[in-house]
Amino acid sequence: MGKRTVIPFGPQHPVLPEPIHLDLAIEDERVVEAIPSLGFVHRGLELLVEKMDFQEMVFVAERICGICSFMHGLGCSLGIEEIMGIEVPERARYLRTIWSELSRIHSHLLWLGLAADAAGFESLFTHSWRVREKILDIAEETTGGRVIFGACKVGGTRRDIDGETLVRVLGRMKDIEADYRSIAAVFRDDYSMRHRFSGVGVMSREEARELGAVGPTARGSGIARDTRELGYAAYGGLDFEPVIEDAGDCYARCMVRVREVHQSFDLIRQAAAKIPGGPVEVKVKGFPEGEYFSRLEQPRGEVIYYIRGNGTKFLDRFRVRTPTFANIGPMVKMLAGCELADVPVIVLSIDPCISCAER
Repeated sequence: MGKRTVIPFGPQHPVLPEPIHLDLAIEDERVVEAIPSLGFVHRGLELLVEKMDFQEMVFVAERICGICSFMHGLGCSLGIEEIMGIEVPERARYLRTIWSELSRIHSHLLWLGLAADAAGFESLFTHSWRVREKILDIAEETTGGRVIFGACKVGGTRRDIDGETLVRVLGRMKDIEADYRSIAAVFRDDYSMRHRFSGVGVMSREEARELGAVGPTARGSGIARDTRELGYAAYGGLDFEPVIEDAGDCYARCMVRVREVHQSFDLIRQAAAKIPGGPVEVKVKGFPEGEYFSRLEQPRGEVIYYIRGNGTKFLDRFRVRTPTFANIGPMVKMLAGCELADVPVIVLSIDPCISCAER
């Protein structure tokens, strides 16, 4: 047995954009144990329910995370709508689905760029983000925002996408997807990407299930779990299956995201083909009284919203279990026994969002 040393990892690191902090117990160059230190980011968003009414809390929820902001707003809206018994118009459900999948594409492309950068593949990094910019242009055209959409509200959506714009967007997406295929082929076939990620951070299906992994982290270990199958928004009327890989390593988690981008393009086309006419919102009367757990699938995995209303315009409770928080346990398990040089790659493979996990 070599000499055991405890070294800090983070909160700042050249490979990781997120301020994650770990204490790593190492023997020589091998990690024996990883101890996460949570709470580096303090924002107090859940306390704002005392000062902002339930409609305004949708804006607060969107600001939990800039990358999956629309889905945070959707999770908050779904919970309040269930409590109040609000029936959202069918067209709004499809619009929510389209914007959710646009968010998934731009989130995965951002991560793929960071993964390429971690492997020293700078040109692939810039190409991934170049394609992502085109997705953000579509988001800006249809919602007015590139990062914070502000399109979701309790009772429906604030914006609509007219038929002419929708046809134009679908035409642009066809070109974007063709551009993306060349990028996906590099992630799938390039030797340097395979060599850096394959066999690193392996987690079996049983371990992923026991530790409560979610999202691509779970699906990369062969668990076919995708909260979109619950049918919220318009997903119940669309045809898709969870994207899974069986290897359970960093490369498998990468491939799940690569394939999910193709799936998101297909879901947007399906939603655009089926979207009905009609209004995009209903008038909200009264105040929420009761409680509800809403669940939906963000790019990083399942997010859970617990909302409790007391019959006034201010909520009693507003709690969020984000996918990053759920994946910290699995990440710690993957780090035990790895080489020190593989730590940033393994941490990156869960796509951590510390601003999501720590509010």
